[in-house]
Amino acid sequence: MRLRRALLTGWGRTNPSPATVVRPRTTAELAAVLRSAADGRGAVARGLGRCYGDAAQNAGGLVVDCADLNPGFRLDADAGTVTAAAGTSLDALLRHLLPRGFFLPVTPGTRQVTVGGAVAADVHGKNHHADSSFGAHLRSLTLVTPDGAVRRVGPDREADLFWATVGGMGLTGVVTEATFTVLPVATSRMRVDTDRVADLDAALALLAESDRTHRYSVCWVDLLARGRSLGRGVLTRAHHAAVADLPPAARRDPLRHRPGPALRAPRRVPPHLLNTATVRAFNAAYHARAPRRRRGEIREAAAFFHPLDALRDWNRLYGPRGLVQYQFAVPFGEEGALRRIAERLAARGAPSFLAVLKRFGPGVPAPLSFPRPGWTLAVDLPADLPGLDGLLTGFDELVLAAGGRVYLAKDSRAAASAVHAMYPDLDRWRRVRDRVDPDRVLVSDLSRRLGL
Repeated sequence: MRLRRALLTGWGRTNPSPATVVRPRTTAELAAVLRSAADGRGAVARGLGRCYGDAAQNAGGLVVDCADLNPGFRLDADAGTVTAAAGTSLDALLRHLLPRGFFLPVTPGTRQVTVGGAVAADVHGKNHHADSSFGAHLRSLTLVTPDGAVRRVGPDREADLFWATVGGMGLTGVVTEATFTVLPVATSRMRVDTDRVADLDAALALLAESDRTHRYSVCWVDLLARGRSLGRGVLTRAHHAAVADLPPAARRDPLRHRPGPALRAPRRVPPHLLNTATVRAFNAAYHARAPRRRRGEIREAAAFFHPLDALRDWNRLYGPRGLVQYQFAVPFGEEGALRRIAERLAARGAPSFLAVLKRFGPGVPAPLSFPRPGWTLAVDLPADLPGLDGLLTGFDELVLAAGGRVYLAKDSRAAASAVHAMYPDLDRWRRVRDRVDPDRVLVSDLSRRLGL
């Protein structure tokens, strides 16, 4: 078992904290790590470090890297399921599944996420309105709880522990393996419709229509546009393409999946490269160049689902101070809160070139799962934006008043009292966590900050 000292951050590169990173190879070694953590500052599992905030950090304690833990995965094509080790990346799964005619049931905006991370954050994708979140497709989990026990749980077996683990930010046990359903597909390409939308109302209306017409939908929003252009954007909607949709040359190998090599962002980026002026120019050009209305464009799956993966370490573009991603959800009928947040960002001139609006459908019965029916907006902002904390605290108040919530996997600065009020099932989750981890062996910087 390997150990090393490291200074860790989330993807946003803010709030670094030192920890001892351990890399167990067996569940017995993992159980020993958890037992040893009870005498110190505890432990938390970490995958590929794509949580934006501090959910996979543990200042002064242990951080468990599960990459060597029973590696691999197996596809049961007849049952339509995959069983994968927690350290398996979604990228590795897609490289295996797509050429065999299967796709992930849910994928977030990057495929550089592990299966364990997808469970812990209950990730969602562009198809939540149709297929819900990752947890809805899980059939079972294997996890090691702080007492060293290896437990196999599922929706029909220790269901309370299963649902507390889905979206539970790694605080109920270390997931070592997951079994989940996969989606049969005929090709590795997507059939994409694109619409340039003039304002926020148009974006909301077209996204609502997409619930009936498209499996996947997402809208990029220009949050620097003001006045009548507030909330203008580019909406893309898609289905998995059929073989007949492909150009003749592509039909010879319809399941080919070879994501191109990613470019790498410069190691050193000047501070304030992404400022109001540069982002305003980018946003205006991106919106103007988008097709007003295009139907049936064929794209590679990687280009539609994971465009940012084409640039490795793109988080460096925000400079040495890093970035904060703020993602919130509000119920249907609370579009006014969404509009007020867009207005405040536009009035502030907050430079965000990545702002994504989606609709959520039915959620899962997991107390800490983020998605609920309604609207969600994710916004990247420079961490050194003057007045950022006050701006986001004001957003928290609007979201809470609207009955909404912030996403724990993205959070790095919310107040504990606000988060407790946003997640009304928190006490139900705590009762399960107290039963399996009465000594608080599993902790993180996020759990300490939020008093989870």
